[in-house]
Amino acid sequence: MDVSIIETSGLGDRSYLISAGDIGAVVDPQRDIDRVLKLAAERGVRITHVLETHIHNDYVTGGLELSRVLNAEYVVPAVDDLGYQRRAVVDGDIIDAGAFRFQVMHTPGHTHHHVSYVLRDPDNTAVGVFTGGSMLFGTTGRTDLVGEEHTDELTHAQYHSVRRLAEELPAETKVYPTHGFGSFCAATPASGDESTIGRERTSNPALTQDEQAYVDELLAGLAAYPAYYAHMGVINRAGPAPVDLSMPERVDPDELRRRIDAGEWVVDLRERTAFAAGHLGGTLGFELSGSFVTYLGWLYTWGAPLTLIGESEEQVLDARRELVRIGIDDLEGAAVGEIHTLVAGGELRSYRVDDFSALARRRDEQQITVLDVRQANEFDESHIDGAVNIALHELAGRLGEVPEGEIWVHCASGYRSSIAASMIDAPERSVVLVNDEFDRARELGLTG
Repeated sequence: MDVSIIETSGLGDRSYLISAGDIGAVVDPQRDIDRVLKLAAERGVRITHVLETHIHNDYVTGGLELSRVLNAEYVVPAVDDLGYQRRAVVDGDIIDAGAFRFQVMHTPGHTHHHVSYVLRDPDNTAVGVFTGGSMLFGTTGRTDLVGEEHTDELTHAQYHSVRRLAEELPAETKVYPTHGFGSFCAATPASGDESTIGRERTSNPALTQDEQAYVDELLAGLAAYPAYYAHMGVINRAGPAPVDLSMPERVDPDELRRRIDAGEWVVDLRERTAFAAGHLGGTLGFELSGSFVTYLGWLYTWGAPLTLIGESEEQVLDARRELVRIGIDDLEGAAVGEIHTLVAGGELRSYRVDDFSALARRRDEQQITVLDVRQANEFDESHIDGAVNIALHELAGRLGEVPEGEIWVHCASGYRSSIAASMIDAPERSVVLVNDEFDRARELGLTG
């Protein structure tokens, strides 16, 4: 029996292909199912079952389409008001795949109907458990995604669910969570790349703290999560449409300029320093790297026309793959090529890129504004004296608070601040992107 991990690093999630002989099953597949199909072909397995641990809040599932394409049984926790046929499972149900089987355990907390799947071999030995957003590596799934009125109840439920897993399963049982690899679905950052029930018994806060201490700590640590999460459950309940990963229609420079002037969303995918060195005024810089889809999805006006700018078709196609995972399917088009070839009768804008050492020197020379776009909890932990804190996800609604003049923009690494710099770039401001790690600011004594 083999468990293969399918990483979706941009969202901080994992899917799994379980196989024995020529039979396979998939747990929590992402929207772009071609990755699953390719892996199954490489393993020489036929997927007979597709399982969901919960109705997901951070991505659009590929489970429904995968089950239809393969004529596989689609297994989903018993939830009302779903817009498609599936096998609805409850605690104690068994999904028999022949060479292996899954035992359903109801593990509410991340959602009310959340389940975990205990993987059992032909001898009925528990060899693994797929825990979705319940037990993660050294932490648990967050409990506030269903609604504020349910958070306290679900946090207590999460505590008992993780305890049940630890009490009923052997220490050597491997733990396979869906969230916790950078996903905002984790209550706190996860630790490590693998784990077992035995290891979690000594490290997971739900297993090392009493109930109220766990609840208080989890609730106190919950930070903001991406706005697009509000749409994921709706799409997943209705049933996602088949995915389209094709190249969007090409857009020429004149049409690109018209869209920018009309105030449409035009997103430049190039590396952050390339954007700073030269970009079309009115466009937004979202570097196509690890955090791209999380932050674009967070800031994007849902349903608004969206056009991409990329250096190559491959870059645009990679971005489209990321976007469909969160349900942004309808792209108005893409402009491709060197940025200077996409200018229609205008000039490129630019701004400076520097580091915290340069910021320290500049503050000694004259009065400047330091804009910190990290979340409030990060700012409260440590910040540069005199800095203005406007979290990136709040910036669009608070642009009026950003003064004119020289603005140095920073975050923890340079990614969020690069987006913010593109948002505040304007003739009345002299923007400087701090493309540096915040630890350097601490080393320089800039923090209070």
